[in-house]
Amino acid sequence: MRFAIAIPQFYADGEFDPSAFRAYLTRAEELGFESAWTQESVLGPSSQFGPLEAMTYAAACTERLRLGCVVFVSTLCSPVHLAKSLSTLDQLSRGRIEVGVGTGGKLRPFAAFGVDPERYVARFSEGLALMKALWTEQKVTFDGEFWQLNGARMEPKPFQKPFPPIWIGAAGPAALRRAVRVGNGFFGAGSSPTAAFTDQVATVRQALADAGRPGQDFGIAKRVYVAIDENAGRARERMNAALAGIYGQRVPSIEAAAVTGTPADCVRDLRAVVAAGAELILFTTLFDQGEHAERLAAEIIPQLG
Repeated sequence: MRFAIAIPQFYADGEFDPSAFRAYLTRAEELGFESAWTQESVLGPSSQFGPLEAMTYAAACTERLRLGCVVFVSTLCSPVHLAKSLSTLDQLSRGRIEVGVGTGGKLRPFAAFGVDPERYVARFSEGLALMKALWTEQKVTFDGEFWQLNGARMEPKPFQKPFPPIWIGAAGPAALRRAVRVGNGFFGAGSSPTAAFTDQVATVRQALADAGRPGQDFGIAKRVYVAIDENAGRARERMNAALAGIYGQRVPSIEAAAVTGTPADCVRDLRAVVAAGAELILFTTLFDQGEHAERLAAEIIPQLG
Protein backbone atom coordinates (compact mmCIF):
# COMPACT_ATOMS: atom_id res chain seq x y z
CA MET A 1 0.00 0.00 0.00
CA ARG A 2 1.03 3.54 -0.77
CA PHE A 3 -0.42 6.68 0.75
CA ALA A 4 -0.79 10.21 -0.56
CA ILE A 5 -2.22 13.46 0.74
CA ALA A 6 -3.96 16.41 -0.87
CA ILE A 7 -2.14 19.65 -1.61
CA PRO A 8 -4.08 22.55 -0.03
CA GLN A 9 -5.68 24.67 -2.73
CA PHE A 10 -9.01 25.93 -1.37
CA TYR A 11 -8.33 29.53 -0.37
CA ALA A 12 -10.43 32.68 -0.36
CA ASP A 13 -9.04 35.85 -1.92
CA GLY A 14 -6.00 36.95 0.10
CA GLU A 15 -6.19 33.99 2.50
CA PHE A 16 -3.14 32.05 1.29
CA ASP A 17 -0.29 31.80 3.81
CA PRO A 18 2.97 30.80 2.07
CA SER A 19 4.75 29.79 5.26
CA ALA A 20 1.87 27.58 6.40
CA PHE A 21 1.67 25.96 2.96
CA ARG A 22 5.39 25.20 3.03
CA ALA A 23 5.24 23.86 6.60
CA TYR A 24 2.36 21.56 5.73
CA LEU A 25 4.17 20.03 2.76
CA THR A 26 7.48 19.77 4.58
CA ARG A 27 5.73 17.92 7.38
CA ALA A 28 3.87 15.65 4.94
CA GLU A 29 7.24 14.67 3.52
CA GLU A 30 8.61 14.00 7.00
CA LEU A 31 5.57 11.86 7.87
CA GLY A 32 6.31 9.55 4.96
CA PHE A 33 3.52 10.29 2.50
CA GLU A 34 4.63 9.15 -0.94
CA SER A 35 2.92 11.84 -2.96
CA ALA A 36 0.72 14.92 -2.80
CA TRP A 37 -2.03 15.78 -5.28
CA THR A 38 -4.20 18.63 -6.49
CA GLN A 39 -7.53 18.62 -8.28
CA GLU A 40 -8.86 20.89 -11.03
CA SER A 41 -11.91 23.11 -11.26
CA VAL A 42 -11.38 26.17 -13.44
CA LEU A 43 -14.98 27.31 -13.13
CA GLY A 44 -17.13 26.40 -10.15
CA PRO A 45 -18.59 27.42 -6.80
CA SER A 46 -15.43 26.93 -4.72
CA SER A 47 -12.50 29.33 -4.34
CA GLN A 48 -9.73 27.10 -5.59
CA PHE A 49 -6.16 27.57 -6.83
CA GLY A 50 -5.15 26.15 -10.20
CA PRO A 51 -3.57 22.70 -9.93
CA LEU A 52 -0.46 23.30 -12.01
CA GLU A 53 0.46 26.44 -10.09
CA ALA A 54 -0.12 24.72 -6.73
CA MET A 55 2.01 21.76 -7.87
CA THR A 56 4.80 24.11 -8.92
CA TYR A 57 4.82 25.88 -5.57
CA ALA A 58 4.74 22.49 -3.84
CA ALA A 59 7.73 21.33 -5.87
CA ALA A 60 9.74 24.28 -4.57
CA CYS A 61 8.72 23.43 -0.98
CA THR A 62 9.71 19.75 -1.08
CA GLU A 63 12.52 17.42 -2.07
CA ARG A 64 11.07 13.90 -2.17
CA LEU A 65 7.27 14.06 -2.51
CA ARG A 66 5.90 13.09 -5.87
CA LEU A 67 3.36 15.65 -7.08
CA GLY A 68 0.28 15.17 -9.21
CA CYS A 69 -3.17 16.28 -10.25
CA VAL A 70 -6.26 14.10 -10.45
CA VAL A 71 -7.45 15.11 -12.79
CA PHE A 72 -6.62 17.68 -15.39
CA VAL A 73 -9.75 17.90 -17.52
CA SER A 74 -7.50 17.80 -20.54
CA THR A 75 -10.46 17.89 -22.93
CA LEU A 76 -10.71 21.60 -22.15
CA CYS A 77 -6.96 22.29 -22.54
CA SER A 78 -4.57 22.91 -25.37
CA PRO A 79 -2.51 19.71 -25.32
CA VAL A 80 0.51 21.62 -26.64
CA HIS A 81 0.44 24.08 -23.73
CA LEU A 82 -0.31 21.38 -21.15
CA ALA A 83 2.48 19.15 -22.47
CA LYS A 84 4.95 22.04 -22.28
CA SER A 85 3.92 23.01 -18.73
CA LEU A 86 4.12 19.46 -17.43
CA SER A 87 7.43 18.78 -19.13
CA THR A 88 8.86 21.93 -17.58
CA LEU A 89 7.56 21.06 -14.12
CA ASP A 90 8.95 17.54 -14.41
CA GLN A 91 12.35 19.06 -15.14
CA LEU A 92 12.07 21.58 -12.29
CA SER A 93 11.13 18.85 -9.82
CA ARG A 94 13.76 16.41 -11.13
CA GLY A 95 11.21 13.84 -12.21
CA ARG A 96 8.60 13.94 -9.43
CA ILE A 97 5.46 14.59 -11.49
CA GLU A 98 2.43 12.33 -11.93
CA VAL A 99 -0.21 13.26 -14.51
CA GLY A 100 -3.90 12.52 -14.08
CA VAL A 101 -6.22 13.29 -16.97
CA GLY A 102 -9.90 12.76 -17.68
CA THR A 103 -12.59 13.75 -20.13
CA GLY A 104 -14.58 15.62 -17.48
CA GLY A 105 -17.85 14.00 -18.49
CA LYS A 106 -20.84 15.38 -20.37
CA LEU A 107 -21.76 18.20 -17.99
CA ARG A 108 -18.71 20.45 -18.34
CA PRO A 109 -19.24 24.08 -19.53
CA PHE A 110 -17.83 23.24 -22.95
CA ALA A 111 -18.89 26.53 -24.55
CA ALA A 112 -16.65 28.47 -22.17
CA PHE A 113 -13.65 26.62 -23.60
CA GLY A 114 -14.65 26.52 -27.26
CA VAL A 115 -15.16 22.76 -27.19
CA ASP A 116 -17.79 20.85 -29.17
CA PRO A 117 -19.74 18.84 -26.57
CA GLU A 118 -20.50 16.20 -29.20
CA ARG A 119 -16.80 15.42 -29.72
CA TYR A 120 -15.32 15.74 -26.24
CA VAL A 121 -14.20 12.10 -25.95
CA ALA A 122 -12.49 12.20 -29.33
CA ARG A 123 -10.84 15.48 -28.36
CA PHE A 124 -9.60 13.94 -25.11
CA SER A 125 -8.09 10.91 -26.87
CA GLU A 126 -6.44 12.95 -29.58
CA GLY A 127 -5.07 15.48 -27.12
CA LEU A 128 -3.45 12.77 -24.99
CA ALA A 129 -1.91 11.15 -28.06
CA LEU A 130 -0.47 14.51 -29.11
CA MET A 131 0.99 15.13 -25.65
CA LYS A 132 2.73 11.76 -25.72
CA ALA A 133 4.11 12.50 -29.17
CA LEU A 134 5.48 15.87 -28.05
CA TRP A 135 7.15 14.18 -25.07
CA THR A 136 8.80 11.40 -27.05
CA GLU A 137 9.43 12.45 -30.66
CA GLN A 138 12.21 14.74 -31.82
CA LYS A 139 9.96 16.28 -34.48
CA VAL A 140 6.21 15.88 -34.41
CA THR A 141 4.05 15.70 -37.50
CA PHE A 142 0.46 15.25 -36.43
CA ASP A 143 -2.64 15.38 -38.64
CA GLY A 144 -5.58 15.17 -36.29
CA GLU A 145 -9.18 16.27 -36.29
CA PHE A 146 -8.50 19.01 -33.74
CA TRP A 147 -4.75 19.72 -33.96
CA GLN A 148 -2.21 19.68 -36.76
CA LEU A 149 1.58 19.99 -36.48
CA ASN A 150 4.26 19.70 -39.12
CA GLY A 151 7.77 18.92 -37.96
CA ALA A 152 7.21 20.69 -34.63
CA ARG A 153 9.79 20.43 -31.84
CA MET A 154 9.21 20.67 -28.11
CA GLU A 155 12.19 20.74 -25.78
CA PRO A 156 13.08 19.86 -23.16
CA LYS A 157 11.29 16.57 -22.91
CA PRO A 158 10.12 15.44 -19.45
CA PHE A 159 12.82 14.44 -16.98
CA GLN A 160 11.12 11.04 -16.64
CA LYS A 161 11.40 8.82 -19.69
CA PRO A 162 9.44 8.36 -21.80
CA PHE A 163 7.11 10.65 -19.80
CA PRO A 164 5.55 10.92 -16.31
CA PRO A 165 3.06 8.24 -15.24
CA ILE A 166 -0.36 8.83 -16.78
CA TRP A 167 -3.33 8.19 -14.49
CA ILE A 168 -6.80 8.16 -16.01
CA GLY A 169 -9.81 9.39 -14.09
CA ALA A 170 -12.81 7.34 -15.18
CA ALA A 171 -16.12 5.95 -13.93
CA GLY A 172 -18.15 4.27 -16.68
CA PRO A 173 -17.16 0.98 -18.35
CA ALA A 174 -16.12 2.54 -21.66
CA ALA A 175 -13.92 5.11 -19.91
CA LEU A 176 -12.38 2.42 -17.70
CA ARG A 177 -11.48 0.30 -20.73
CA ARG A 178 -10.02 3.42 -22.33
CA ALA A 179 -7.89 3.93 -19.22
CA VAL A 180 -6.34 0.50 -19.74
CA ARG A 181 -5.61 1.29 -23.39
CA VAL A 182 -3.96 4.68 -22.91
CA GLY A 183 -2.87 5.00 -19.28
CA ASN A 184 -0.52 3.68 -16.65
CA GLY A 185 -3.20 3.55 -13.97
CA PHE A 186 -6.80 4.19 -12.96
CA PHE A 187 -7.65 6.76 -10.28
CA GLY A 188 -11.07 6.48 -8.64
CA ALA A 189 -12.81 9.75 -7.83
CA GLY A 190 -13.43 11.02 -4.33
CA SER A 191 -17.09 11.34 -5.28
CA SER A 192 -17.31 7.62 -6.06
CA PRO A 193 -18.55 5.38 -3.19
CA THR A 194 -16.54 2.30 -2.32
CA ALA A 195 -19.18 -0.04 -3.77
CA ALA A 196 -18.94 1.73 -7.13
CA PHE A 197 -15.14 1.70 -6.93
CA THR A 198 -15.25 -2.07 -6.35
CA ASP A 199 -17.18 -2.52 -9.60
CA GLN A 200 -14.83 -0.15 -11.44
CA VAL A 201 -11.78 -2.12 -10.33
CA ALA A 202 -13.42 -5.33 -11.57
CA THR A 203 -13.97 -3.72 -14.98
CA VAL A 204 -10.36 -2.53 -15.09
CA ARG A 205 -9.00 -5.96 -14.19
CA GLN A 206 -11.13 -7.61 -16.84
CA ALA A 207 -9.93 -5.09 -19.42
CA LEU A 208 -6.32 -5.79 -18.42
CA ALA A 209 -6.92 -9.52 -18.82
CA ASP A 210 -8.59 -9.02 -22.21
CA ALA A 211 -5.61 -6.95 -23.36
CA GLY A 212 -3.10 -9.45 -22.03
CA ARG A 213 -1.60 -6.69 -19.94
CA PRO A 214 0.08 -7.55 -16.61
CA GLY A 215 -1.87 -6.13 -13.71
CA GLN A 216 1.27 -5.23 -11.80
CA ASP A 217 2.14 -2.73 -14.54
CA PHE A 218 -1.10 -0.80 -14.08
CA GLY A 219 -1.80 1.17 -10.91
CA ILE A 220 -5.14 1.40 -9.11
CA ALA A 221 -5.75 4.37 -6.82
CA LYS A 222 -8.62 6.07 -5.03
CA ARG A 223 -9.15 9.59 -3.71
CA VAL A 224 -10.93 9.47 -0.36
CA TYR A 225 -12.38 12.52 1.37
CA VAL A 226 -11.68 11.91 5.06
CA ALA A 227 -12.47 13.61 8.39
CA ILE A 228 -11.32 12.24 11.76
CA ASP A 229 -12.99 13.28 15.01
CA GLU A 230 -13.84 11.49 18.26
CA ASN A 231 -17.25 13.10 17.80
CA ALA A 232 -18.46 11.20 14.73
CA GLY A 233 -21.49 13.41 14.21
CA ARG A 234 -19.36 16.53 14.16
CA ALA A 235 -16.97 14.96 11.64
CA ARG A 236 -19.86 14.17 9.32
CA GLU A 237 -21.39 17.63 9.62
CA ARG A 238 -18.11 19.39 8.89
CA MET A 239 -17.38 17.11 5.94
CA ASN A 240 -20.83 17.58 4.42
CA ALA A 241 -20.51 21.36 4.72
CA ALA A 242 -17.07 21.31 3.10
CA LEU A 243 -18.24 19.10 0.23
CA ALA A 244 -21.23 21.39 -0.37
CA GLY A 245 -18.75 24.25 -0.71
CA ILE A 246 -16.80 22.37 -3.37
CA TYR A 247 -19.74 21.06 -5.37
CA GLY A 248 -22.08 24.02 -4.86
CA GLN A 249 -24.81 21.95 -3.23
CA ARG A 250 -25.31 18.93 -1.03
CA VAL A 251 -25.05 15.70 -3.02
CA PRO A 252 -25.98 12.64 -0.93
CA SER A 253 -24.01 10.18 -3.07
CA ILE A 254 -20.82 12.22 -2.71
CA GLU A 255 -21.38 12.62 1.03
CA ALA A 256 -21.81 8.84 1.28
CA ALA A 257 -18.46 8.34 -0.44
CA ALA A 258 -16.60 10.32 2.21
CA VAL A 259 -15.02 8.55 5.18
CA THR A 260 -15.69 10.25 8.50
CA GLY A 261 -15.81 9.53 12.22
CA THR A 262 -13.56 8.22 14.93
CA PRO A 263 -10.20 6.67 14.05
CA ALA A 264 -11.80 3.23 14.36
CA ASP A 265 -14.65 4.26 12.04
CA CYS A 266 -12.19 5.57 9.46
CA VAL A 267 -9.95 2.50 9.61
CA ARG A 268 -12.96 0.24 9.07
CA ASP A 269 -14.15 2.16 6.01
CA LEU A 270 -10.67 2.60 4.57
CA ARG A 271 -10.00 -1.12 4.87
CA ALA A 272 -12.98 -1.58 2.59
CA VAL A 273 -11.31 0.70 0.03
CA VAL A 274 -8.15 -1.40 0.27
CA ALA A 275 -10.18 -4.60 -0.10
CA ALA A 276 -11.82 -3.13 -3.20
CA GLY A 277 -8.41 -3.01 -4.86
CA ALA A 278 -6.83 0.36 -4.07
CA GLU A 279 -3.03 0.22 -4.08
CA LEU A 280 -2.69 3.96 -3.48
CA ILE A 281 -5.05 5.99 -1.31
CA LEU A 282 -5.12 9.76 -1.65
CA PHE A 283 -6.36 11.19 1.63
CA THR A 284 -8.17 14.44 0.94
CA THR A 285 -8.94 16.47 4.04
CA LEU A 286 -10.94 19.66 3.68
CA PHE A 287 -10.32 21.33 7.06
CA ASP A 288 -7.71 21.18 9.83
CA GLN A 289 -5.36 19.75 7.24
CA GLY A 290 -2.17 19.84 9.29
CA GLU A 291 -3.83 18.09 12.22
CA HIS A 292 -5.32 15.50 9.89
CA ALA A 293 -1.94 14.75 8.32
CA GLU A 294 -0.56 13.97 11.77
CA ARG A 295 -3.50 11.76 12.73
CA LEU A 296 -3.51 9.91 9.43
CA ALA A 297 0.17 9.08 9.80
CA ALA A 298 -0.07 8.08 13.48
CA GLU A 299 -3.51 6.53 13.85
CA ILE A 300 -4.78 5.39 10.44
CA ILE A 301 -1.98 4.34 8.08
CA PRO A 302 -0.31 1.88 10.49
CA GLN A 303 -3.58 -0.07 10.61
CA LEU A 304 -3.98 -0.24 6.82
CA GLY A 305 -0.70 -1.97 6.01
